[in-house]
Amino acid sequence: MTITHTEIYKYTIPMVPFTIATGTMEFAQNLFIRIHTSEGITGVGECSAFPMIAGETQATCFEMAKDFAKLWKNKLADTIDDRLKELDLFTAGNYTAKSAFDLALYDIAAKAAGQPLYKFLGGERKDIESDLTIGIDTPEKMAATAVEFKAKGVNIIKVKLGKNASDDIERIRQIRLAVGDAMKLRIDANQGWSYEDAVTALTALGEFNIEFCEQPMRKWNDELLPELCRLSPIPVMADESVFTHHDAERIIRNKACAYINIKFAKSGGIREAILINEVAEKNNIACMMGGMLESRVALTAKVHFAMAKNNIKFYDLDTCLLGHLADPVIGGVSYSGMHLQLSDAPGIGADVDDAYLKKLEQVVI
Repeated sequence: MTITHTEIYKYTIPMVPFTIATGTMEFAQNLFIRIHTSEGITGVGECSAFPMIAGETQATCFEMAKDFAKLWKNKLADTIDDRLKELDLFTAGNYTAKSAFDLALYDIAAKAAGQPLYKFLGGERKDIESDLTIGIDTPEKMAATAVEFKAKGVNIIKVKLGKNASDDIERIRQIRLAVGDAMKLRIDANQGWSYEDAVTALTALGEFNIEFCEQPMRKWNDELLPELCRLSPIPVMADESVFTHHDAERIIRNKACAYINIKFAKSGGIREAILINEVAEKNNIACMMGGMLESRVALTAKVHFAMAKNNIKFYDLDTCLLGHLADPVIGGVSYSGMHLQLSDAPGIGADVDDAYLKKLEQVVI
């Protein structure tokens, strides 16, 4: 089964501005591809560029995708490792762009096997309940948002922090006061704190029953993570510090995290996510399935992966709920409250409406 041609789209999705410690996003900078094969099977893939985290933009992903498509044209679609190794030899990094191509190959393989992706990956159905994220704002506004979430039946809230330690402590104090003690709270500093601020914030926040803190410091401060983990009453989850399984091995070896957040856009897709999870599971480190600002195409792939891997214990799968003003996806995962539900359609089971795609910048290679 050979690759005949690839459709590439600058898959822009307007959204309500969303703020984290490193910046504000006003639209989802996504890329969507369809890889066509000689057997008539088409694989879809999506990635979401988050330049302040992964160093890639929609524009760089679009240009890299053109090169990837040329590289793969007329080659076998069903030798996944060979194709992905070619991308790694062609360019170091660029994991976000690579992830769209990775997803498309796994979509093709699962469709060829006549299986939904989670079964193709060796999984079975399980209940997956996502958190819902509050972006950075004033403590009062964030507390009010938390109350709205609770009224809607949300059971797990993830709170973005990392601007200023004293303000962040007040943000959590007001949120916990507003929603009560039963609500699960997670926090994510997105590398925003210095080591000193991280110690101050995490020590003070220990009384508020926080499940974990994602990435408190810049990844270049990884050598300080072991001491921070020792001092913190809140478990530390590595996010930006772990792009690949080599990063996971290093972080775990240094006792620098309690958990790891896996994101396709950081790792390059499913193949590398499998390796990260294997390293973590071998070391009794539970993982979370997270993301950037993906639509329900990549979100659906993430739910398949989470269903296939029992070491994925936490789910941050609210990407398309973070202010997306359009949902052009056909099929795919659906929400029942914050529980995610899949069909048994072969492959990923999602695509994008052609009418939406016609409006976007695109190329066929």
